[in-house]
Amino acid sequence: MKLFDSNILKIILLIFAFAFSPEAYTQKKLKIFISVDMEGIGGVGTPKMTSSSGKDYATARQLMTDEINTVIAAIFEFGDADILVNDSHGDMQNLLHLQLDPRVSYLQSNIKPLGMVQGLDSSFDAAIFIGYHAKAGNLGGFLAHTGSGSVKGLWINALEVGEGELNALYAGALDVPVVLASGDDKFSEEFTKTVKTRTVITKTAVGSSAAKLIHPDKVKEMLKNKTIEALENLKSAKPLNISEPVTVRFKSSTTTRADVIMSIPGMKRIDGTTVEYTAKSMDEAYRLIRVMYKYISW
Repeated sequence: MKLFDSNILKIILLIFAFAFSPEAYTQKKLKIFISVDMEGIGGVGTPKMTSSSGKDYATARQLMTDEINTVIAAIFEFGDADILVNDSHGDMQNLLHLQLDPRVSYLQSNIKPLGMVQGLDSSFDAAIFIGYHAKAGNLGGFLAHTGSGSVKGLWINALEVGEGELNALYAGALDVPVVLASGDDKFSEEFTKTVKTRTVITKTAVGSSAAKLIHPDKVKEMLKNKTIEALENLKSAKPLNISEPVTVRFKSSTTTRADVIMSIPGMKRIDGTTVEYTAKSMDEAYRLIRVMYKYISW
């Protein structure tokens, strides 16, 4: 009797050949989307630092760039990756892109239909939000707002959201989890009530216009550690669920703005400053919200 049937032997040899091939040990190349705002960056502690005409804005740009490069370096330390960085603050031309890690792609300019989430699609494995802040009306949140000063409140399917939650819902509609976010303590507290993810607290808010800062080196150390931790646990990350159609309720700063918004077909008036619209998808909802707070200026 033969010790091994020849067909069985062939199968065993094929299994061993695959198991010990270089391909078997090659880690999947990750695709990561990073949206970066400025108010929540470590070392940014005054309103003027976040404005291009303000004192120490150049310092804020450097701090912002350093934090992003820290996160990028941590991702590449974990493994090979395709990374898109979307500048998401103000005119969205803040990062010192000549200093950015050359392995990433960088998206700038605020003339983008999807603003802070431009470029994000279902091909990404994860999203990371850096330098974020609490929503409009948050008690004590450092420079808390939603999109612009024209927004007094924003609800998605009856959930009040800020920029962080709104962007997480957009990512969730694409089945992309937010694995890490950073910002002040009020942002972290607010964001994690809705999004189950890791956060790095970069400062403690002291009212709306001041903050107790953590040294940037310590912030970068926390960002590095949390980024690697997030990627190590990527398989357990869950996208934020969103049901469609999507009901958008928008409370404006003025009745005049609400009057103009009512020119949009399908818009419903709730009260003097509040309107409501039912969008067929999160993509449609997001584009509409951006138009309402950015391009309608009355």
